[in-house]
Amino acid sequence: MTDTMGYQRFFAELKRRRVFRVMAVYGIVGFVLLQIVDLVVPVLLLPDWTYRFVGLILLLGFPVAIVLAWAFEMTPEGVRRTAEAAPGELTEIISAPASKRWPAGVLALVGMTALLAGTWYVGRQSAPAAAADSASGPPSESIAVLPFVNMSSDAEQEYFSDGISEELLNISEELLNLLARIPELQVASRTSAFSFKGENLEIPEIARRLNVAHVLEGSVRKAGNRVRVTAQLIDARSDKHMWSDTWDRSLDDIFAIQDEIAADVADQLKVALLGATLTVEETDPEAYALFLQARQLGRQVTAESLEQSVALYEQALAIDPDYAAAWAGMARTYRQQANAGLRPFADIPLGREAANRALAIDPGYADAHATLAWIASDYDGDPADAVRHYQRALALDPTNPDIIVDAAVLARDLGRLHEAITLLKYAVARDPVNPVGHQSLATSYLWAGRLDEAIASYRTALTLSPGRISAQYGIGTALLLKGEPEPALAAFALEEGDEEYRVKGTALALHALGRTAEFESAFSELRERWGDRWPSEVAHVYAWIRDADAAFEWLDMAVLQNEDGLNSQFLRPFYAPVHTDPRWAAFRERTGTSEAQLDAIEFEVQLPQ
Repeated sequence: MTDTMGYQRFFAELKRRRVFRVMAVYGIVGFVLLQIVDLVVPVLLLPDWTYRFVGLILLLGFPVAIVLAWAFEMTPEGVRRTAEAAPGELTEIISAPASKRWPAGVLALVGMTALLAGTWYVGRQSAPAAAADSASGPPSESIAVLPFVNMSSDAEQEYFSDGISEELLNISEELLNLLARIPELQVASRTSAFSFKGENLEIPEIARRLNVAHVLEGSVRKAGNRVRVTAQLIDARSDKHMWSDTWDRSLDDIFAIQDEIAADVADQLKVALLGATLTVEETDPEAYALFLQARQLGRQVTAESLEQSVALYEQALAIDPDYAAAWAGMARTYRQQANAGLRPFADIPLGREAANRALAIDPGYADAHATLAWIASDYDGDPADAVRHYQRALALDPTNPDIIVDAAVLARDLGRLHEAITLLKYAVARDPVNPVGHQSLATSYLWAGRLDEAIASYRTALTLSPGRISAQYGIGTALLLKGEPEPALAAFALEEGDEEYRVKGTALALHALGRTAEFESAFSELRERWGDRWPSEVAHVYAWIRDADAAFEWLDMAVLQNEDGLNSQFLRPFYAPVHTDPRWAAFRERTGTSEAQLDAIEFEVQLPQ
């Protein structure tokens, strides 16, 4: 009996000193912090031991928090030692009804459980990677090519040094095509490797982040018509040089330099070139320099840079009309302009013509097939033809993450969200710092109703590419679908890259908040400024506010003018309120997106092993 009373008085003292409350709060806050760590570690490329370090600190801090809670208390005068219990105070706690005694202990148990569960979870996150690293490490036949350093006196020539190393990085173009054709060789993508440009990191750390065993780095010095290229291959596991060489050539020999680098790297890695010697497409050095500038500008995706890109491609083609890479690059730039609303969609045939010119010169140019696939899907409304082009592109370049992302988008537009997510997760794993893959994955999550995962992926894309077009709009949409209109409105306001999305999203959030006058003003602006170009955007709002008649009226306008993106309208979540309307099934039939029509299209992407 005495022991029982002793235990009761001890637990009563714990309750009086608010120890249970501290245990609950500490455990829950610790659990939330661990979830945040789980999100930011892969985004910020922090080392795997970060998981274990944070978990260990939280566990060690737990008993410290309990001791401090026992010894001290917060008072209006500040922190003071906890006073002794007043006479009868502990007896009052012990004799209180169970309904008043249990909650504190239950909360403490919940807090401890949350902390332990979070620690166990993040431990699992890092353990497999650590085990894999210690067991085998990256494949021996793997390489990343870093941006070659520009040593030229003219800083504006940096596009040239970037271009040389891009030839070793861009799987579907020029020199990297030589390395990518070697099945035994795993090559880190351009986007991932080039993300380290300007960062002062040691080679082993870069290799660890990219999961490769070897790194190729070098420099380019251009003076007049002469160029000196220096390259060196490093075994990242030992941080030792395996091989290095220098080429002093005229620009007329730049293609030979690329061939020699690829051949030497392949020889040093002891992988076969599978028969015939592979070479790159040769062209006039001036045309090649213009091509490099045009491609760099095209990747910036602004109105000015895309316009300049087209002009430079035209100059390159005026010098060499049979330059397949320039024709394919121009086709992609036309596509980017149409996507961004910077070129009338009726100009898409220009992109088709350019891609076909590239294929007439080089039937094996995978990127040209990818552009034709996009045109077939989004412009022609012919998914079967898109499938044919994507299958050809993937057969030519099966490990190209960009083409895999494009193919995943087609799978998504065919309603195969699970397959699309699988493909995109593969592409993101292969190219982890490419915001394009993360944003495509985010949109697939969004349309699949996996809203928290969508928000996380959009935020990853924004971390990698601040200000990325439509990423904040995607976050706002997910928050709105979660029933959180206030934070959704804040997210829409942050959409800098697409004004139409910002206005539309704002209108949707204002309606959800019941701010009718402001909603009407924003919605009126959307109709007046963008209704003619994108009627479906107006239809989204009408459907969401449950005005079905107006929604289908605007959808009819979209069909009549063959608006781009009709093939994916059925996936947009804003149409949910009109799904039971008979006109919805008719709309899907008209756009070739009924379940029967989509099921009849065979499209399966086999991921590289």
